[in-house]
Amino acid sequence: MPTVLVDVRPEMKVVAREAFAPVASVIPCDGFEEALRAADRTAYGLQAAVFTRDVGRLFQAIRRLNFGGIVVNDVPTFRVDHMPYGGNRQSGVGREGVRFAIEEMTNIQMVAIRVAGL
Repeated sequence: MPTVLVDVRPEMKVVAREAFAPVASVIPCDGFEEALRAADRTAYGLQAAVFTRDVGRLFQAIRRLNFGGIVVNDVPTFRVDHMPYGGNRQSGVGREGVRFAIEEMTNIQMVAIRVAGL
């Protein structure tokens, strides 16, 4: 079941590791900048959600956060198959999506031919 956790600390496993479950840990912050620092203080980086109406804050978050995807004003489970889905840091290697699947199944080969006598 979806779960919201309060009174958690950054060193707790549910915060410090990737929880592949519908879990939200609520950690109070004194401002937007502190919230960005807290969010980015992880070894993982699959997706992050930023809720704001302030475009300046949105671009501040995009520049600051090191996540494979940043979803604005929605939950970070948003996904469309043709989008480059994947994580940064210790959240996986590479990207999923049509283009990346084709690249994964393609063997690139370079051939150079020198024709004698020309």
